[in-house]
Amino acid sequence: MRSFRHRPRSRARRTRPLASAGVAGLLLLAPACSSADDRAEAAVPAPGKEVAGLCRALDEALPGTVVDEDRSDPEPQSEFTAGWGSPAIILRCGIPRPPVMSDPEQVPVDIDGVAYVMEELGDGGYRFTTALRRAYVEVTVPKEVAAESGSYPLVDLAPMIKKTVPKGVAD
Repeated sequence: MRSFRHRPRSRARRTRPLASAGVAGLLLLAPACSSADDRAEAAVPAPGKEVAGLCRALDEALPGTVVDEDRSDPEPQSEFTAGWGSPAIILRCGIPRPPVMSDPEQVPVDIDGVAYVMEELGDGGYRFTTALRRAYVEVTVPKEVAAESGSYPLVDLAPMIKKTVPKGVAD
């Protein structure tokens, strides 16, 4: 598995290495592709009431920019999905428990206090799903963004995830 290259930033940021070769895992696929008007598309999760409340709080707290890319939410519009840039970094909150969470070989990686399981996608992008939180939050980072920005999308999102999705076990 390739490692991420960290892009120099104008402000200092603390990062941790993403993962070793044994950390990749199989997570649920979320469509993220460009439409005719250049807006990404993402499957909308259907979480239960408690998780939906956490996801709504996360949606309200999400930043207007991630790795200097403006927020441009995917279609269809939902408080359970968000996006930034083109090709889009896609966040989905309230996804079902991914099967990889039951794999004893998986070792979550920590990015600024948020644990994720990671999957390298066939197109060179990456998918990260939070672990040890009361809702599963999935972040898909396209190949172009991963090559240029490394783990910074996750660094930019970590404070809001920590603030709105408490540690615990998701249902």
